[in-house]
Amino acid sequence: MILQTFRALARRIAALTVVAAVAAASTGCDDSFLFDYEGDCDPYFKARFRFDMNLHYADAFPNEVNAVTLYLIDPSTGNIVWQRSESGDRLKEDGYLMDIDVAPGDYQVMAWCGEGVGQHFTVPVDATHHTHLTCTLGRNAETGGATVRDDIKRLYHGAIRNDDGSYATVNLPDEEGVHIIDVPLVKDTNDVNILLQHLSGKTVDASDYTFTITDNNGYLNWDNSILDDEAITYYAHHVSQGTAGVPSAAPAVRADPITTLSACLAEHTVSRLVKGQNTRVKVYHKDKADPIIDIPLIDYALMMKTTHYSHMTDQEYLDRQDKYDITFFLDERDHWMYATINVLSWSVVVQNTDL
Repeated sequence: MILQTFRALARRIAALTVVAAVAAASTGCDDSFLFDYEGDCDPYFKARFRFDMNLHYADAFPNEVNAVTLYLIDPSTGNIVWQRSESGDRLKEDGYLMDIDVAPGDYQVMAWCGEGVGQHFTVPVDATHHTHLTCTLGRNAETGGATVRDDIKRLYHGAIRNDDGSYATVNLPDEEGVHIIDVPLVKDTNDVNILLQHLSGKTVDASDYTFTITDNNGYLNWDNSILDDEAITYYAHHVSQGTAGVPSAAPAVRADPITTLSACLAEHTVSRLVKGQNTRVKVYHKDKADPIIDIPLIDYALMMKTTHYSHMTDQEYLDRQDKYDITFFLDERDHWMYATINVLSWSVVVQNTDL
């Protein structure tokens, strides 16, 4: 009796298995007829962020970016149809991907990323249209105009573009499986370090000098272009001074060889550098009304675009480079004689001539 019952139960299980297989075959992928181990046939969409727009061509996203906000836009209306923000250690996980919960279809993709959003830069949180996704640098209202005195936190802009720079329409297909879209990022903040040194070897007192960078680059559009804005004066967020010894065996180039060098360093962080902007580096001495140094930063930066980078456009070079070290050498009257600009291992010496 027990054997007969077992055989009947086995025949019933076999029959149900056949029915489930036939139903699944006839309906394509109906989850109600599929066992868990057979997988599922829904499409899943995910975003992978990468930051290799740098002079090393290496993806620095896990090391540099600690906050992301992704937007999906209806290309026919420009309306924002979906957005998500994530931050913290999750972004540093190996193979980090953001889940995208939207229906299959065509979308444009953009992002504002970095800890600067919400701290030093503001993006509207209630935006409904892509034109609302502007990014504004906070500034202080002081006598003489707008100023920034902080070490600005990093900001990145992301977009999927066509070869001509226009926004691409990305199709998220109605096909089973996991579909991953890559979102490339451009860094919009730059570190500019200014080192001041006397050729005579006399002590450089940092309190004698004021270091500024001026530009009207504090208002960024949704496509990362510069919108009309007031002039902003960036002051050094940190100034230090020190001395370095010169070995006594060094060849003498003066009758009284210098055995110690004195210098002061001014550290700045500025918003995006765009070719065509009049970005000025100025250094003032407390006893002089006019600046003792006044140079166009972007022109100087592009001097470093050697043949090694000749395949890039000027703007791509500016977007890939995010750190500039400039050393000015002063004479006894605090007139600058020449400067050196360093980018990675490259260096250019510039004489004091009008640019």
